[in-house]
Amino acid sequence: MVTLEDVKNNPEVQELVIGAQKQLNALGYTEHSQRHVSIVSNRAGNILKTLGYDEHRVELAKIAGYLHDIGNGVNRVDHAHSGAILAYNILKDMGMDVKDRTEIMSAIGNHDESTGTAVSDISAALILADKSDVHRDRVVNQNMVTFDIHDRVNYAVTEANLKIDNEEKKVILDLTIDTKICPVLDYFEIFMDRTMMSKYAAKYLQIWFELIINDTKLL
Repeated sequence: MVTLEDVKNNPEVQELVIGAQKQLNALGYTEHSQRHVSIVSNRAGNILKTLGYDEHRVELAKIAGYLHDIGNGVNRVDHAHSGAILAYNILKDMGMDVKDRTEIMSAIGNHDESTGTAVSDISAALILADKSDVHRDRVVNQNMVTFDIHDRVNYAVTEANLKIDNEEKKVILDLTIDTKICPVLDYFEIFMDRTMMSKYAAKYLQIWFELIINDTKLL
């Protein structure tokens, strides 16, 4: 079986992650580099592991998380679709079983809120992991005067924890937002679609999605 470590050590993958971030830097987007993909990979795997899925599904979720944003190296527009095809061919060259690489392709192709939805356990875990990574560490722009709303909201989030409660069957996104930087309402202005996508992804896994901001339950 092709493992996450095999994928991380693949020179083609390494260059695609670097290239994706390079292009997003030029466009002024938030961070999508190794930091982000590593967090998403770990969270996606942890979600399925905590919910009792077998090691094989957990490993596939980790791989999908690590590869999910490589399509940004092609273009930000439709990056989920181009990334899915890139991942499929890389994993094919690495000798991954066709069933497994198809699962990963499908998950990556459905992770963007503008075109996708949860279509499998791996897909649902990837969505929850990806949409929960909001944090000031993702802000590439260091000039606060020129922050757009995405920079401002991400920078305002000083803590972001995704917790899986298998006993109560829920996933909790617990955020701490510095309201001196931006009001909580701004979070919903840009993240409402992602929040709803997370809600449906959790439903696919037969758990409930709960959002807490500054110790207040909002969803």
